[in-house]
Amino acid sequence: MSEPPRFRVTLLPHAEHFEARADESLLKAGLRAMAPMRSSCRNGTCRTCLCRLDSGEIAYEIKWPGLTREEKAEGLVLPCVARPLSDVVLRYET
Repeated sequence: MSEPPRFRVTLLPHAEHFEARADESLLKAGLRAMAPMRSSCRNGTCRTCLCRLDSGEIAYEIKWPGLTREEKAEGLVLPCVARPLSDVVLRYET
């Protein structure tokens, strides 16, 4: 069995980088790499990890993450339930 693809994740404004596998959440990969990512519920409801997807593609692990259609259209994502489909850049507001 082959390894799942790995993608580069960049966190802004910290300019931190880490790798995430296509079969794991961005948050799980970030915490494993000790990246400065906020989290609480880890299931897509509390919105503590909310950030902006500046570039790249993701897929959600759950059908209805805690975002409105408008928030998704604005590029907001929940890394706790999002998997990478490509290299991604996430931006946290300070």
